[in-house]
Amino acid sequence: MSSTESPDARTVPVVPPGRPSRVSEGEEVRTVTLPGVTLAVRSRPPRTEGLPPALCIHGLGGSSQNWSALMELLAGDTACEALDLPGFGDSPPPDDGDYSITGFARVVIRYLDASARGPVHLVGNSMGGAIATRVAAVRPDLVRTLTLISPALPELRPQRTAVPTALLAVPGVAPLFARMTKEWTPERRTRDVLALCYGDPGRVTSEGFALAAAEYERRLELPYFWDVMARSARGVVDAYTLGGQHSLWRQAERVLAPTLLVYGMRDQLVSIRMARRASRTFRDSRLLTLVESGHVAMMEDPDAVARAFRDLLADHATADRSASPRG
Repeated sequence: MSSTESPDARTVPVVPPGRPSRVSEGEEVRTVTLPGVTLAVRSRPPRTEGLPPALCIHGLGGSSQNWSALMELLAGDTACEALDLPGFGDSPPPDDGDYSITGFARVVIRYLDASARGPVHLVGNSMGGAIATRVAAVRPDLVRTLTLISPALPELRPQRTAVPTALLAVPGVAPLFARMTKEWTPERRTRDVLALCYGDPGRVTSEGFALAAAEYERRLELPYFWDVMARSARGVVDAYTLGGQHSLWRQAERVLAPTLLVYGMRDQLVSIRMARRASRTFRDSRLLTLVESGHVAMMEDPDAVARAFRDLLADHATADRSASPRG
């Protein structure tokens, strides 16, 4: 996969997390080692054998835990896995220090090739949606269907509330912010994140909030946390500026897989205006708009996302049967 993106080649020391992230009941997390990268892969055993594989990719600042609720709902429909991208969750930073969208897409492709699980039902949120789009465009043989939840695709007029996140990409801003907020508690940080990402933060239970705050505290202990956030944000911004065949919108036009687009009306990071453009650009797409959801619909309204995903799978299976040669 070629790209004009220029990742920072400085190698980040690989420092394994001091404390592992939470594993929900019924889930499993395993470690997969590939040349130059180690990945934590979260999964929930499918309820029956022979279900089609699915792979979920989280967004900036997220982890595979973002998919726990959806994976539980889909355990009867797919053999679902969720990656911790390099530097996030329980995955240490990559040896090459590449946090570009193309770099992350290469990691996903390498994992799918090494695991021989493809083609998969590929699912991505936010930055993970941009990564999934690139994977589907350059390796259509690996993707059965594509589901994008608030994908981070370039906007001419980005949301004002998204500007602070984009500022992390500016050199020096992340360490400055880390120093300025050194005294902030994990609870305060968690409240701010939920206010930005959820359409209604009141949906989060007290138990869910406590777990999220504990996870934030764990991440802050990682010596590479702010560096990974800054360089990944830079990777998103760089991807927004690419033109020609490397443009994310141009690559979206190349996607052959049936595509489900999910947008939240209360999303403060990805404008709902982008839903119409995305539905025109992805050639075989359907659109789900959730009135009460924000940026992470799979966490806010997993039931609605699961229903739409099952409809996509059912229609894909019907199309496959219709296309199969009859003996």
